Formats: sequence, structure tokens, C-alpha cells
Amino acid sequence: MSQIDYYLTLVSPWTYLGHARLVEIARHNNASINIKPVNMGAIFSVTGGLPLAKRAPARQAYRFQELKRWRARLNVPLVLEPAFFPANDRDAAGMVISAIRNKHDGVELAGAFLKAVWAEEQNIADHATITAIADKLGLDGQALLADSTSPQVNAMWESNTQEGKDAGVFGAPTYLNGEHMFWGQDRLDFLEQSLSTDT
Repeated sequence: MSQIDYYLTLVSPWTYLGHARLVEIARHNNASINIKPVNMGAIFSVTGGLPLAKRAPARQAYRFQELKRWRARLNVPLVLEPAFFPANDRDAAGMVISAIRNKHDGVELAGAFLKAVWAEEQNIADHATITAIADKLGLDGQALLADSTSPQVNAMWESNTQEGKDAGVFGAPTYLNGEHMFWGQDRLDFLEQSLSTDT
């Protein structure tokens, strides 16, 4: 079975736009998704990336144009300026890692958090919000939240981030299939081609 290493943050609109398609591509190609929430700020610090607020106005304006184009192309709900963006996604990311540690579907939980930010304008920095989202998926939200900052989860968070740096990741989402890296949801066609070649 092919494997996709999936580096992401839960507050990236591009990750949200690509998430459902990634899941479908993986299913269609019998590939597994190894989801890796990371500290993108730490990755930016060594790769020259900038948080949105520090980017030049021209870059910020173009980002809006692209979001509108992709929202229309994919026909998905997306709020351009959601009420709770940016939000600290560290605890939500820890819950995704905890879900994986406990043999649950971290990919599904990540998708629910992304949708919460970009389609439902929910605050994923709020503990009541993220536990309720997990509960709706049949998970124990309180247990996942309690584990989200445990030493084990912190170690996985740091490990994911370091692995991303070592692999050359510089933005979200990034998909790796073996030695092949694809940055951005607009590269999913190339990822699918890579998976088809593997199989």
C-alpha cells in the first residue's frame, strides 16, 4: 500500500480546500494517509515563510483572488474572512495526534476541524468547541483534549515538525509520496499521478 505523509495546520484554507479530495484520492489509489500536524511557525522560521499578517499587501490581495477561484472551482463552502482566524490550533492538533495514538481516524477529525474554521466559523482554539466536534464523530472529546498536551503528544508534535523540516516542507498542505513532495492543494493531480505510477 502506498503512503501519503500529510503535513498540515488546521487553520490553513488551502489545507481545507484539498482535504476531502486528498481522502478520495487516497481511497481510489488504495493509499494510506499518515497525517502529521506541525508547528508551521517553527517551519517558517527556517524556510523564509511569513504568517499572513506579515505578508505584503499585494500577496494578501492575490490570496483572496485565489481563494475565490478555488471556492468556485471546487464548489465548496468557504468563508474568506472567518470570525475566528487566525486561531491557535495547537490543542486541536494535539487532539488529532491523540486520536491517532488511540487508533482513531485522525484524518476525519482534522477534516472536521478544518471545516469548522472555514465553513462554519467556529473557534478551534476554544476547548468546548473542539471537544464537541470530536464528540459528534463518536470520539471522547474530553479524553482527547486531556491527552492533547501530554508529553507523548508533545513529542509527536515536535517530531512531526522536525520531520517536516528535514523533508523540506515549507508550507501547508504538503503531501509526500516516497521521495516526491507536493506543496499545495493545487498539486493534488500530481500526487494522484505519483500514486498511480506506484500501483
